[in-house]
Amino acid sequence: MKYQIRYTDEANDDLKRLYAFLLLQDILAAEHALQSITNALNLLKTFPFTCRKAQANNPFLRELVIPFGSNGYVTLFEIEENNMVTILAVRHQRQDDYL
Repeated sequence: MKYQIRYTDEANDDLKRLYAFLLLQDILAAEHALQSITNALNLLKTFPFTCRKAQANNPFLRELVIPFGSNGYVTLFEIEENNMVTILAVRHQRQDDYL
């Protein structure tokens, strides 16, 4: 089964913010981080249920951990009807929680 991926405005803002932060430090690292996130999110097109649950009582709200360097990123997403996965937020692992 194939899932479509869509992004909330907040998730798009998160990606822009994370990219801009790295861009100030290292252009290549910013590009590499964005590519790593994009590649990891492609997993959700086929296997969204393999990711960990974000809340024990909600099997459709999940998190994808994306390794990058010594830390990485965490993406919060929801599996919806009609084979849709909605990306709700993207955070650096050292950033405050989004829940």
